[in-house]
Amino acid sequence: MTVPPPAYLTVRELAELLRVKERKIYQLVADGEVPCRRVTGKLLFPRQEIEAWIAGDASTSIAEAAPTPPKTELAPHAGPHAKIVAGSHDPLLEWALRESGAGLPTLFDGSLDGIARFERREASVAGIHIPEEDGVGWNLSAVRALGPTRNAVLISWATRTRGLIVAPGNPFGIGNISDLAGKRVAQRQAHAGSQLLLEQLMAWGGLAETDVSWLDLPARTETDVAEAVRAGRADAGLGLESVARQHGLDFIPLVEERFDLLVCRKFYFEPPFQALLEFAAGPVFRDRAAELGGYDISECGRVRDNAP
Repeated sequence: MTVPPPAYLTVRELAELLRVKERKIYQLVADGEVPCRRVTGKLLFPRQEIEAWIAGDASTSIAEAAPTPPKTELAPHAGPHAKIVAGSHDPLLEWALRESGAGLPTLFDGSLDGIARFERREASVAGIHIPEEDGVGWNLSAVRALGPTRNAVLISWATRTRGLIVAPGNPFGIGNISDLAGKRVAQRQAHAGSQLLLEQLMAWGGLAETDVSWLDLPARTETDVAEAVRAGRADAGLGLESVARQHGLDFIPLVEERFDLLVCRKFYFEPPFQALLEFAAGPVFRDRAAELGGYDISECGRVRDNAP
């Protein structure tokens, strides 16, 4: 008896079908360019719609595909970027935005979401920490993929220590990624940089997505990961050292990651962003970073990429 193929594909299965990296699949989802569904926080891709999409069937609906509205092409002078800080959640950035008096609202929903909003001019700043596919470096490939006319500058914010957050005393004896097998793990939203990194680390550690038990609802912020572990809903989660310390949890360091700010070049010179940079150059900011722990701010404000 022939077993019919599954009605839905996972991220990994779709990546294998298209012969691309899994990160490309997440980018397609963030841009609203591929049919998908979200089920208990996971991305699933309807096989029939995917086959029609590959075949170029323009009638295929992707209304449910995007975590943000589909990307649209903008005219060269299609209005300014909204004065919003989007992208990935960073506790130090969130605090600095408030304390600096920059007066900028935030919409933190993941690195890829931030880039998509920036490209659609729904945000002037996007916080990002996207690992390169080879595991060496951060963010530059994702930013340069926006093209030579992206009119953006990439500013270093901090280097952060990221690893596994576990309960006090580490009751499950977790020491590395491989030890997550069979454990309840707090996941982030699919377009979050930390989720991309977690799945990359799991692949390198020989773990499949089905080897762990994911929580049904994704943690939307760094703080949500720690709270899931502290409440006993998760055995572990990939998070920041600073957040683990704030919540009195144990921490197993894994990587040093770059957290950068993608900024509209015009907005870089405007008072709200300059107020943030000025505050980040001062002693109060340095003291706060040291208090939180897990931050290296020695390059804060340095330009990493600048495109006209």
